[in-house]
Amino acid sequence: MEVVAVIPARGGSKTMPRKNLAPFLGKPLIYWSIIAALRSHQVTRVVVSTDDEEITQVAAMHGAEVPFRRPMKLAEDLVVDFPVIQHALDVLRETEGYAPDFVVQLRPTSPLRPDGLIDEGISKLRQCPDADSLRVVCRPFNNPYKMWRLAGRFMEPLIDSGIPEQVNQPRQTLPEVYWQIGTLDVIRSLTIIDKQSLIGDRVLPMIIDPSLAADIDDEKSLAVAEDACRSVGFGE
Repeated sequence: MEVVAVIPARGGSKTMPRKNLAPFLGKPLIYWSIIAALRSHQVTRVVVSTDDEEITQVAAMHGAEVPFRRPMKLAEDLVVDFPVIQHALDVLRETEGYAPDFVVQLRPTSPLRPDGLIDEGISKLRQCPDADSLRVVCRPFNNPYKMWRLAGRFMEPLIDSGIPEQVNQPRQTLPEVYWQIGTLDVIRSLTIIDKQSLIGDRVLPMIIDPSLAADIDDEKSLAVAEDACRSVGFGE
């Protein structure tokens, strides 16, 4: 079984310049995704997709492969994940004849991954042949059934649960929801190739504690994530 970990790490970022190389617990932020993949017992290759020379050098220094350079058109601010992962698979197939069974996407901006987390996610998807992908989720800090959106001068509920005055209800009476975080995605390669999707039609959940949730986008969220890491002993 071939499992490739793809770490998308472009050089630019409007909210935090050079974000993927920002110091985090004494190492470049991207280091934590590379080392998590290398420690996995089931990941067979660790590939960084980047448009940036410095990220290329840092990634290689810490043990990842950078077998291609990501095109600039796939490194712009509004580019979504799918074409980046698709490009990585296409290049590996065309240049090496390499076709993995599974793809693990590891975003550098969600670095809190205890040892064993990646292998657990891969195993869960392998053991469920009718699932197309797996996503890490946790219970949200704020329930979306208590959220509003503007409708002209007034507000209306963001989503409708069918429960009268849902915004005034205890959270226990509202539908259970989960927040997708960027810690880990595991995808069957056929989902990407045949369904042109990173999720497919049947998505397995992997529920983790909210203390492991992190989405680093600026200096403040980086500091919060560092504090969260220290509180759970991550990186020691």
